[in-house]
Amino acid sequence: MNQPEDTRPDPDLLLEKLRKAEEDSGRGQLRIYLGAAPGVGKTYAMLQEGQRRTERGTDVVVGFVETYMRPLTVEAAQGLEAVPRKLVPYQGVTLEEMDTGAIIARHPQVALINELAHTNAPGSEHEKRWQDVYDILAAGITVISTLNVQHLESLNDVVAGITGIRVRETVPDRVVDEADEVEVVDISPQALRSRMRHGNIYPPAQASQALAGFFREGNLGALRDLALKRVALEVEQQLQEYMHDHRLHGWETSEHCLVLLDSSHEAEVALRRAWRMASAFHGDLMAAYSATSLKEAGMTRVLTVAIDLNASLKELPGLDLLEEVSDLIRTEDVLHLTLLAEPASGLRRLVRSKPLWEHLLEAFPHLDIHLVSGRHTSPE
Repeated sequence: MNQPEDTRPDPDLLLEKLRKAEEDSGRGQLRIYLGAAPGVGKTYAMLQEGQRRTERGTDVVVGFVETYMRPLTVEAAQGLEAVPRKLVPYQGVTLEEMDTGAIIARHPQVALINELAHTNAPGSEHEKRWQDVYDILAAGITVISTLNVQHLESLNDVVAGITGIRVRETVPDRVVDEADEVEVVDISPQALRSRMRHGNIYPPAQASQALAGFFREGNLGALRDLALKRVALEVEQQLQEYMHDHRLHGWETSEHCLVLLDSSHEAEVALRRAWRMASAFHGDLMAAYSATSLKEAGMTRVLTVAIDLNASLKELPGLDLLEEVSDLIRTEDVLHLTLLAEPASGLRRLVRSKPLWEHLLEAFPHLDIHLVSGRHTSPE
């Protein structure tokens, strides 16, 4: 006789859900309009949503919106209450910044705040606007915001390779991962270039320069693909969570990915490559480093990027790197390992004779090893 299938909830999953629900109670929701490039209509879409919510009786304010004097954007903002901006004196000029404290004191139901990647004026409480947004969310206020895909930390190297321009203002991927809703604002490269030519994005002189540079059709097509894939990834993750929660058939165990770091700029390239791989496999990302490397210049920056990418950090003593990495591969069931093709001298000294990857491949024939060269990249 067949035994009935056990449909009782997994106690560990239930506890995790209860913990998350307790953390989220009273917290505002974050909705992000994601686009491939400036001018696709993210801010316009955000303001239109604010207008619709206002018409339905929701208390909506403009926390900070930069219209760039684009006619449709200016029109979409009309009639919405705007919280006055904070004036910040800096080197003889006065800068306008979002007044986070005033928004929290006003305590609307919804605040419209664009440009998550914006860097605040020196002397501000937080360096980045997304950090201010987190304070507003913690106060129980829902935030609707905007972001261009080139500002995502994990895609920094990819975008630099596509456009030849390294974006200096980035947002940790966890901000998008933790958002309650992410919606892509999509437009074809041809239509966006047409907007540019008609002066709907930049003044004529600036538009001509942009069309020949960042707004080349090939660039826009590649950035559009990145934006669509990033939102598709969010959908896939939600589906995987749903299947897991409801114990539906087709669930697969996630694959564990490990990246070994040093203090070089190339380590950031390896980190982002490993993150993209872990995301594609719906896996966990671990970032290991030698304790001795903590004294090296640049290591703090590398570890900050790892934290921004939600990697779990694994500090190794650095006495016998081969044995320490081997233990980590065994205990964590690592299937994918990302290494620098030419690690810094500090790491090279910790492994004798053959390169580390050769030793590991002999010991773990099942292991997929990915060598990353950062020679094609340049420091920020």
